Amino acid sequence: MTMLHVSEPAHDDLHTQLVLRGLGKVYEGEAGPVEALHDISLDLRAGEFVTVLGPSGCGKSTLLKIIAGLEAATAGEILLDGHPISAPGPDRGVVFQEHRLFPWLTVERNIAANLSLRDREVRAKVDRLLALTGLTDFAMSYPKVLSGGMLQRVAIARALLRDPAVMLLDEPFGALDSFTRSQMQDVLTDVWTKNRTTMLFVTHDIEEAITLGDRIVVMSPRPGRIDRVIELGLEHPRDRRSAEFQRVRTELIERFEEIGQGDGEA
Repeated sequence: MTMLHVSEPAHDDLHTQLVLRGLGKVYEGEAGPVEALHDISLDLRAGEFVTVLGPSGCGKSTLLKIIAGLEAATAGEILLDGHPISAPGPDRGVVFQEHRLFPWLTVERNIAANLSLRDREVRAKVDRLLALTGLTDFAMSYPKVLSGGMLQRVAIARALLRDPAVMLLDEPFGALDSFTRSQMQDVLTDVWTKNRTTMLFVTHDIEEAITLGDRIVVMSPRPGRIDRVIELGLEHPRDRRSAEFQRVRTELIERFEEIGQGDGEA
């Protein structure tokens, strides 16, 4: 087959924001050490949207947790804007599959988190994020009355509040039905287009990876490693029915079959 263009890591430090070099992760299992990640090296340019695509068990969520500072790497280093990171910080916003909102707080107070809405700057930021994510009319609502898609909009807005350098999204739409999932992909694309926050989005869904990413990092499992990085030349927003979109989809499916992991969702 004719494979998509495989990109080389970015080397222009003026445009490189997040740098992963030789990341590895080994867990101590009952039967001995288990290598979850092996020699992960990747550069993300500022304002880029990168999707990490791979089957269950390839270590993509572990990779995201290490970048977030929620787990420690066994080997390698992470640099964000030239500074090493090893712990959680406001320079990285994180969105999980579970929204993790406080049920006793309204939407606007969930977005503000531990900051006071009486502060003019906080109030202005929350109002902007409500508008950006289409939540203005739901500012005073509580999580229990919101749909799954709306809950994830709140989680995205909350993660953006402190203007993080990078957003880390761990299959945030994985629990949604296919129609809502498609809607949320469009919402996130719109948020990214307007905000231009660097995005690293983990998924096992091939169409989702194509819909969202400027580049797709294809991972293979046992241990998790980067199989290739694919540069997409498709404009946003993307027409999932277009011939080019379907060509990319077909070639990715073929690639997963080649590496013996054909269980990526199509």
